[in-house]
Amino acid sequence: MATKGHLSAPVLWLFFLSIQVSLGADELRLSNGTVPCSGRVEVKHDEEWGTVCDGDWTIKDAEVVCKQLQCGYAVKALNRAPFGQGTGPTWLYRVDCHGDEPALWNCTHTGWGAFTCPHYFDIGVICSGFSDLRLTGGDTPCSGHLKVKQEETWATVCFSHIDFKTATVICNELECGQAVDTLRGTHFGDRHELIWQEEFHCVGNETHLADCPRNIHHTDTCSHDATVVCSGYGGYRLANGSTTCSGRVELLHGGTWGTLCDYLWDLPAANILCQQLDCGVALLIPSGQSFGEGNGSVWNGTFSCQKNGSRLRDCPVRALGHDECPAGKEARVTCSGCPGGRLVNGTTCSGIVEIRHGDTWGRLCQSHWNLQAASVLCHQLNCGYAKSIQMEDGFVDGNGPIWRDAFHCQGTESCLWDCAQVTLGNPTCSAKEAATVTCSGLAESLRLSGGESRCDGRVEISLHGVWSRVLDDNWDINDAHVVCRQLRCGTAEKAYYPPKSERGMGLVGLRSVQCTGNETQLMLCNTSHYQTVPTGVSEDVGVICSGSRQMRLVNGTNHCVGRVELYHHGIWGTICDDNWDLSDANVVCKQLGCGHAIEAFVSAHYGEGSGQIWLDDVNCTGDESDLWACPSRPWGQHNCQHKEDAGVLCSDFLALRLVNGNDCAGRVEVFYNGTWGSVCSNSMSQLTTATMCKHLGCGDEGEIEIDFRYGRGSGPTWLDHIECTEQHSSLWQCQSDPWDPQSCNNRAEETHITCIGRKEATSPAAFAECPNSTTCSDREKLRVMGGEDECSGRVEMWHQGSWGTICDDSWDMADANVVCRQLGCGSAVSALSEAAFGEGTGPIWLEKVHCKGTELSLWDCPAKPLFGKNCDHKEDAAVNCSGVTETTASPTRADRPRRPATGSMRLSVPVILCIILGTLLCLVLAILAGQIRRARAQQRGSKLSYNPFSEAVYEEIDYNLMREKQGMTLLSGLCVSKPKEQFYRVDSDEENHPRATQETSPLPGNALEDGYDDATEAPGPRDASLSGQNEQDIIGIPGGSDRNKDSWTGEARRAVLFYWTPRNRTAEAERTSSPALEDTDYDDIEELGH
Repeated sequence: MATKGHLSAPVLWLFFLSIQVSLGADELRLSNGTVPCSGRVEVKHDEEWGTVCDGDWTIKDAEVVCKQLQCGYAVKALNRAPFGQGTGPTWLYRVDCHGDEPALWNCTHTGWGAFTCPHYFDIGVICSGFSDLRLTGGDTPCSGHLKVKQEETWATVCFSHIDFKTATVICNELECGQAVDTLRGTHFGDRHELIWQEEFHCVGNETHLADCPRNIHHTDTCSHDATVVCSGYGGYRLANGSTTCSGRVELLHGGTWGTLCDYLWDLPAANILCQQLDCGVALLIPSGQSFGEGNGSVWNGTFSCQKNGSRLRDCPVRALGHDECPAGKEARVTCSGCPGGRLVNGTTCSGIVEIRHGDTWGRLCQSHWNLQAASVLCHQLNCGYAKSIQMEDGFVDGNGPIWRDAFHCQGTESCLWDCAQVTLGNPTCSAKEAATVTCSGLAESLRLSGGESRCDGRVEISLHGVWSRVLDDNWDINDAHVVCRQLRCGTAEKAYYPPKSERGMGLVGLRSVQCTGNETQLMLCNTSHYQTVPTGVSEDVGVICSGSRQMRLVNGTNHCVGRVELYHHGIWGTICDDNWDLSDANVVCKQLGCGHAIEAFVSAHYGEGSGQIWLDDVNCTGDESDLWACPSRPWGQHNCQHKEDAGVLCSDFLALRLVNGNDCAGRVEVFYNGTWGSVCSNSMSQLTTATMCKHLGCGDEGEIEIDFRYGRGSGPTWLDHIECTEQHSSLWQCQSDPWDPQSCNNRAEETHITCIGRKEATSPAAFAECPNSTTCSDREKLRVMGGEDECSGRVEMWHQGSWGTICDDSWDMADANVVCRQLGCGSAVSALSEAAFGEGTGPIWLEKVHCKGTELSLWDCPAKPLFGKNCDHKEDAAVNCSGVTETTASPTRADRPRRPATGSMRLSVPVILCIILGTLLCLVLAILAGQIRRARAQQRGSKLSYNPFSEAVYEEIDYNLMREKQGMTLLSGLCVSKPKEQFYRVDSDEENHPRATQETSPLPGNALEDGYDDATEAPGPRDASLSGQNEQDIIGIPGGSDRNKDSWTGEARRAVLFYWTPRNRTAEAERTSSPALEDTDYDDIEELGH
């Protein structure tokens, strides 16, 4: 007989087996499961039970089932009949839930019984059965009686239903450290409490208690409840640091945060903490009171970590106590802030490369790995630079997955994830072909900061684990030679003092360096004692080594297309297109890891560059490893202009589009190897479709169309089995089969999608052909949306083929100033956060942007790529710009090419139209005046004994304009710049002839006075080109008094368009025609003036 006040096991068993919810005529249940809250999903509709079929059954769908059945939360979503095949009809097919629907049939589906599915596709779920767990009645939050929440009631777990492995999982889930013990709790007696009727059989490595295998306990007694005791420290954080990945270590113990006091705190323990906080590796342990003193509790503990572990609590620790901490013993750390990369099976700074996707570590392929990416990883791991990427004997083959990611780095990025990442279509490799690297290590304690490569920039030295500045008032090329030699960067090309904006402000390591030039390390030179004190007064020093030479493609939509630019002697410059062909372009593409050349462009196809033109007459065979190894003219010698800048299109240039529909619906096509081709839909999930839509800027969701409404393709079918995850912000990052022009078995497998969203209308600042055009500049890859004009709104940037937003973490006026300047919108008025101009769509590309405010492009600012879900579109950054362009100083080095700054005033569309119409009106009036003059001249000629126009010589008049001082206006139907003085000069073959002046028909002395009594002389300086010339010669007036000269100004001068000179005119004829000319020509001038 059951104990009084308790529900018997059989009663509960029957209760759970009959779990079902009736909403109208439709019901839901789980069948054939091992526990009540797991099993095959079955639905009752029209009084008949049937199953659910879904090849893309997700955890969100399962969440609705578990919630509807009051079974806690979803643990697993299973398909392909995991609980056996059901019977009856297939009631629901392709269910798509958001997770918050009240019932399964409220989710999107194809309709009741719309599709008959084989029962081996029946889906199932495993629910937690409980929604929460806790330890109660103990001395701390990390010890006490174990209880789980079933629906709205807390149920007690019996001592006999758990073991120590289960306690380990419980402590881990509660972030309470390690399991210390499991104890028999108090005797139940006659307490009226709900008892949990399942036994837990955990392995010990499960993340949650709900993940553990369970079975029904067929007994109705429970003598003692279970008590679990955990070690007690449940979490860590870094406090009072300048970033989220540096600071004083604080520990959560017993529900209270306090400073960790550790007498033996060392770099291995700090390294594990950095990894646990997803902050990369430990760079250093700052000394002194770097991050201040805590004002709360102090927890004493000593961690001894001899090898890498996943969590700090896995290291042995002395019992934590609550006591005072001596000065300087607080645990502190500065982490790199770059997660997800490590070296294994070698040494600390050499080995097989592994990166992390989600929680899984995997290797990379050697064929997708290069020295630039390896150097970034070495820097990220605080291991200097990459010396080699060749496999060494000491490296042991690893295990686990092999990722197909390829990283395209410049070599100056802070983290590997800052580089352009492409995975789509990459081939896989064997374990023996895994990527490796040997880094220089910390012994090479020198680096160059702030340059365009690791071989140029400001000199910094690492002393006692701290990077410090090098100051010298007599820095020369001998000193620079030693730096380049120590860094294996070739020879020194230049020793310089960085401009004020690029000087460091940290600690000083060395002063007054004096080298002969033959030393192998900078520390072997004569130096004064270093002083690790803050200073910003003395001169920082910089070098440019020959190894800094590099190449890039600009003004394209990604790194494999654009104008070719070379970095040489610290300056970016272009290449002349003389003799530029596919062999030259092939070397470029191969050097950049972009496959082979599809086309070699000439005539500044990707826009004109600026500054230097470094190479001309390049003549490669195509086999060279570097472009500068090809025959060419010497560096900087050329006979070209920037309108001849060379460009390339490489085979690895990728683009995405939808065809035969609209911007957000159609057949999916990918551009690869110079050709557009289709994508196959085999194994394509809703998540992959959503990634495509986000990539295209068409919302966050989409559907695969099965009716082929967007027609069949005719080109290659490039890809199949594309698999995207929630971590992928771009289609290029998704896994797939390798590129193959015949990936689909037939055209019926082509992918047709419809995105649930539409592209935002672009502002005038977003140029019509960009970013889909291959001629985009950095200026065109930045835009503001949702604002009142093109100079205010949500900041969006084009990256990896998609528009995305920027997280507002650390967003300030310095960042906003750079954006406004890059947009040609002057300075920033305000830096706005929290989606002030509405929430964007698509990826969030950056967080924690840290501009100084002096950069010319947002791409020049340090920033962190967004990992995980630290931000959402509620935190989109925005700007308000002044709209007035300010003049900025020229950069010391060539930056990314940008569009020229706009004028000081932003012209509106109506003003531009008025200018165009005014210009056309000027032309029409000029032509009309010419016709009138010709007609009158013909009338006048009929009175003479000859036709003067039959042999007239028309001569062109050139003119010089004075500097415009005010805006343009329209006066008397003509375009007039006022106040402005125009001068005209005769430009003919006969202008220097001695008779040229005499043969010009004279104008009467009073003509201008009488006809233009309202004209006044426009004051202003005479054009320099006119100095020393006779004003009569300039404007073609023979003779005349000073009064006539003074009066010949303003609009009257503009009225003279041309003059004519008869070849055989006699003096008598001239005298005869003078009256007529006086009358008629005056009228002509007056007509033109009006």
